[in-house]
Parts: sequence; structure tokens; C-alpha cells
Amino acid sequence: MGTGDIQVSFPEELGFALKIQQPELANEMRRLAFVKLYELGKLSSGKAAQLLGISRVAFLELVGTYQVSILGNPGRDQLEQDLLNA
Repeated sequence: MGTGDIQVSFPEELGFALKIQQPELANEMRRLAFVKLYELGKLSSGKAAQLLGISRVAFLELVGTYQVSILGNPGRDQLEQDLLNA
């Protein structure tokens, strides 16, 4: 892990409940965190995509798979940042 990475432990039962293996569980939780931060207006879609290492379009598609609106309730700052990152 690189500098600034955070380690979080999850009970093994979570992987069983979600029917996914441990490596994929970590990736899933990471994607969920960035989608939620985007939904809360804490990250722009461009920044979240950059941090996940995917394109902005791919991130917006990911947001849709988690049933989060890309329109949501964005604040003025988020909309301006999204326009700058488009």
C-alpha cells in the first residue's frame, strides 16, 4: 500500500453475506466509499474517478449501478468542479 492508504478490517461474514471473495470485497468497499462521498457532495465526479483510477464516464456509470443519481442534490461548488473536470 502506498503512502496515505488506510486499512480497514471487515468481518469475514460480510464477504459471505455479499457473496464475494476477500479481494473483491476490498475493491467493492472502496468503490462504495467514493460513490457515497460523491453523493454527499464531498468529491466531484472527476476527482472520485481519478482516485479510483477510472474515467469520469466510467465513474458516472458506476454511480448509476449503485442507484445514486448523477444529478442528486449537487451544490454549486460540486457543479462548478464537475464542469471544470468535464
